Amino acid sequence: MEQRVLKTLEYDKIIALLVDKASCTYGKEKAAELTPFVQLDEVKIAQQGTQEAATVLRLKGSAPLGGIRDIRSSVQRARLNAMLAPLELLDIASTIMAGRRLKNFLLDMCQDHDLPLLQQQAERIEGLRELEMEIRRCIDENGDVLDSASVELRQVRQEIRQVESRIREKLDQMTRSSSYQKMLMENIVTIRGDRFVIPVKQEYRHVFGGIVHDQSASGATLFIEPEVIVSMNNKLRELRLREEREVERILYILTEQVSFAVEALVENVDALTELDFLFAKAQLAWSMKAVCPKLNDRGYLQMRKARHPLIPREIVVPVDVELGGEYQAIVVTGPNTGGKTVSLKTIGLLSLMAMSGLHIPAEEESEMTVFSSVFADIGDEQSIEQSLSTFSSHMTNIISILEKMDEKSLVLFDELGAGTDPTEGAALAMSIIDHVIDSGARMVATTHYSELKAYAYDRPEVINASVEFDVQTLRPTYRLLVGVPGRSNAFAIARRLGLPEAIIEVARGSISEEDNQVESMIASLERNRKSAEADRNAAASLRREAEELRRQLDEERARFAEEKNKLMERAEEEARIAVQLAKEEAETIIRELREMRDDGVEIKEHRLIEAKKRLGNAVLELEKEKVKKPARAVRATQIKVGDEVMVTSFGQKGTVLEKVNNDEFLVQIGIMKMKVRRDDMNVQNSITQKPQTAPYTSVNRRTASIKMDLDLRGYNVEDAIREMDQFLDDALLGGLHSVSIIHGHGTGVLRKGVHEYLRSHRNVKSFRLGGQGEGGVGATIAELK
Repeated sequence: MEQRVLKTLEYDKIIALLVDKASCTYGKEKAAELTPFVQLDEVKIAQQGTQEAATVLRLKGSAPLGGIRDIRSSVQRARLNAMLAPLELLDIASTIMAGRRLKNFLLDMCQDHDLPLLQQQAERIEGLRELEMEIRRCIDENGDVLDSASVELRQVRQEIRQVESRIREKLDQMTRSSSYQKMLMENIVTIRGDRFVIPVKQEYRHVFGGIVHDQSASGATLFIEPEVIVSMNNKLRELRLREEREVERILYILTEQVSFAVEALVENVDALTELDFLFAKAQLAWSMKAVCPKLNDRGYLQMRKARHPLIPREIVVPVDVELGGEYQAIVVTGPNTGGKTVSLKTIGLLSLMAMSGLHIPAEEESEMTVFSSVFADIGDEQSIEQSLSTFSSHMTNIISILEKMDEKSLVLFDELGAGTDPTEGAALAMSIIDHVIDSGARMVATTHYSELKAYAYDRPEVINASVEFDVQTLRPTYRLLVGVPGRSNAFAIARRLGLPEAIIEVARGSISEEDNQVESMIASLERNRKSAEADRNAAASLRREAEELRRQLDEERARFAEEKNKLMERAEEEARIAVQLAKEEAETIIRELREMRDDGVEIKEHRLIEAKKRLGNAVLELEKEKVKKPARAVRATQIKVGDEVMVTSFGQKGTVLEKVNNDEFLVQIGIMKMKVRRDDMNVQNSITQKPQTAPYTSVNRRTASIKMDLDLRGYNVEDAIREMDQFLDDALLGGLHSVSIIHGHGTGVLRKGVHEYLRSHRNVKSFRLGGQGEGGVGATIAELK
């Protein structure tokens, strides 16, 4: 890809955002070098890596990427046996630990989820626990070599501390002595050149002897090493030299151990670089609310609700674009500042992002293609140095594009043919579009020329598009309308601003009949489009309602079957217990009768056997009743409004609301009303036979008026709780099993209050935030007991 095109489409700004998401130097460098791939297999692998990392972030929130240091120069120095400094060794230990922690985290994730690319990178990381532990045993977190690093170092440092103690003790005696105090500038012991000294007034220098190591700026104070401690300071110096040699020996040993692990460390760095890069791409996708697109190499792309990633989400207007299927080129017309260039850049930038393995800010099921190259001529590229006009500059760029493009290229032209005579410019623009189409490339072009509107109708490979303009507010809506050419709107704007109608009519009369017909045709197309869009939205809404009703019905049926099975099991268990108790009671009675007979009471044996037999028969009848299916309700020939019926095809009870005709009735089943045929119903309870069932009928009727959602936006927490309390009571009374509570996004205070209330409510089984189509994080779905 040409760097000029990447800069024109603001790809460099996306890369800057990606670099900012990386955690370590390695990942930032790899992110900064990212360029689009041109092979489908490469793009698929890149997108898969981003998707796997996004899955980890979605499930875990983050990945443990902390502690990774840039150890590449240290590893290379270890390869050359150059002694590493303590802090360099600490960075190596930190990176080893960070790699092992990330590896364990990812491999645990891979046990429950299919993440082959992440697993492959994680398995490349060597644990190197022994090297890390040895470095940490010898060096503390501040980069100091510990006494425990070796026996020799511990002994030397013990001697150093002993000698220092004796020196300080000797000097402290001198500073506390009354005979010396008047000779000292201060009663302190200090250090100059690694040797202990005391501050002596200049005139008493000869009293202490020894060595002068420093003096004050005024010369009044001399820092003298008294003669009595010179030998002890010499001894201390020798010990410190031994300490330095031992520390160097330890560092060389550690460096040698690092050199043995150089290859493993380099492999770890490569794997950590790739993992940090993948998670940076996933973080960028999360921040943009981006999705993984479908991919192809057929030159077909379909963007659904695509958003320019550099425009704030709250103000960007999504666009729907399809290119490369039925149409090879799109010609976009419309007023200035209407959003034509933004739409053009959105198409180009999202194509580059998809080819780079980055997710795109669009809706699910968007499909992108892998182009061999992307070309763009956008903006004012006038060159002062070359003394080229705007038109010349654009034409020079266009000529270069026409020479380099092929059938797998995407070509973007902004204001094609502008900057010259309108007639010649329009003719040139049409000729250029013809040439691009003949080459097989995909193209999107914006223009002001009205001639290109009719041109697009004459070419089956080209489709018109426009950016919408609201004549009432005199502002563009920035919506891209594919299939409808743009209107000039000059007369409408002038009328709106108050220009006299007579002037407007004179101006309209000066326009050719053909141009007026084109404008009328465009206006008709726009009206038809808006009508079709409204019908489509209404149909989509009805479809969603039907799907929701079907889902609720399926849940009701499943719940009914489950409750029926539970009741059957409970009845069987109760019958079994009753039978067992009866048998035990019978055995007890017979045993007592026999005992009475043995005591002399006259009881015939055959009477005992007969009694037991009758009990056995009773048990058998109970067992039969236990497994017998519930008796089917008697089919009634006369069904009346208010009857409780069983709808055979759904397996659910309902209430007859009204008679439609002789064969059909309107029946209320839960929250739904539907027409049911007479032969599909069995009367359960008739209002004439069982008037006491009327209360159930009224409850069923009330259900129809109960809402399944409660909108609390604008409420404070206290008022919201009162509303929820009444709402949940009505929902439970109406037999609802799931309700939606809308609290909006806001500051989160209302959502927190709603969740705390639901968590403590005795009749709420569970709750969750809404999903796609349910209000997202602005709504909570509660399951009732």
